[in-house]
Amino acid sequence: MKKESSIPAEIIKSRKMIYKLAKNDFKTKYAGSYLGIIWAFIQPVITVLVYWFVFEVGFRGGSDSLPVPFVLYLVAGIIPWFFFQDGLTGGTNSLLEYSYLVKKVVFNISVLPVVKILSAVFVHLFFIVFITFLYCCYGHFPDVYYLQLLYYLAGLLLLILGLSYLTSAVVVFFRDLSQMISIALQIGIWLTPIMWVAEDKLIHYPLLYKILKLNPVYYIVMGYRDVFIYKHWFWERPLWTAYFWCFVIGVLWLGTRVFKKLRVHFADVI
Repeated sequence: MKKESSIPAEIIKSRKMIYKLAKNDFKTKYAGSYLGIIWAFIQPVITVLVYWFVFEVGFRGGSDSLPVPFVLYLVAGIIPWFFFQDGLTGGTNSLLEYSYLVKKVVFNISVLPVVKILSAVFVHLFFIVFITFLYCCYGHFPDVYYLQLLYYLAGLLLLILGLSYLTSAVVVFFRDLSQMISIALQIGIWLTPIMWVAEDKLIHYPLLYKILKLNPVYYIVMGYRDVFIYKHWFWERPLWTAYFWCFVIGVLWLGTRVFKKLRVHFADVI
């Protein structure tokens, strides 16, 4: 009996097909509209501008302790969150969206969550360039710390991938999970210190701050801010780094295990 290959091996074997499908997914998402793929960039930019206006101009949400203007603090945190949100949402619904491929006996369905996540990467790379340009406009130019973007992007990719394998497998049988994840993401953007400075607001609540750091996305958000603002290396936070990677490895193991166990039933349910 032929031994079933692992999901990482399947991804590597199908890498050319994954890239082709992801590029096609990115293009077709906005096909038919006059501005086309430009909408992928307009909406997040407008969202950033709205949040900046509300918190900086309206509520005066900036902090005097910040070494940069509030808009720079905001974009450094919200851009990785946008990627997490888009990647997880797309990965969760990947099997349902490509149900016609799931029903094909010869098609390797384990690549579908990767396709949706890679499609979100294209937008995220644009916004990394956008952040860099914005910081340059304020006199903050790229330095050696920018090399860490590769590290944090890889960590975020693996986190989304592990979660997506888990959620995409479960949502086939429990469709309400998609709506539950949408609500969780709406709440999560506030629980992840993106539009407020946790170090200031929770200075008298150290226990709450420690609980907040259990959120793995906060590690990534803080990592991006370390790159653009605070100029810290990831190894300067050894305990937090170790916790993050233990969490990611655990989610990847659980997600791929559940996906492999349930995928024989996908075609019958979809």
